[in-house]
Amino acid sequence: QVQLVESGGGLAQPGGSLRLSCAASGAIFRMDDMGWYRQAPGKQRELVASIEGSGAPNYAGSVKGRFTISRDSAKNTVDLQMNSLKSEDTAVYYCNGALWRENGKYTYWGQGTQVTVSS
Repeated sequence: QVQLVESGGGLAQPGGSLRLSCAASGAIFRMDDMGWYRQAPGKQRELVASIEGSGAPNYAGSVKGRFTISRDSAKNTVDLQMNSLKSEDTAVYYCNGALWRENGKYTYWGQGTQVTVSS
C-alpha cells in the first residue's frame, strides 16, 4: 500500500524548534513535487512549503526565513525544519505529494501530525 506517513509533531514553546518528517512507502519509483500544508482550527488548509523534484523550495510568506523544507530522494523522505516557532504556527501539518508508481503519477496526503506552540 502506497502512503505518506508523517512524524515529529508535538509541543514546542514559542521561539523553539520542531522537525517534521514525511516518508513515502510502498511500491513507488520516486517522489515528484512534494509539500507541507497545515490547517488550524476554523481555518482553511494552507500551503506552508513545497519542494520541486529538482529540489527548488518555495515558502509561504508567513514562514519564510523560519522554516526549511528538504528532501532525500534516495530515502523518499521530505522534512520540514521549523525554527522560531510562533503560537500561530499551531495546526495539524499534512504532507502532500506526487508519487510515481508503475502505472503513473498519483497524489497522496499523509494522515497529519499535530504541532502545538504554547508556553
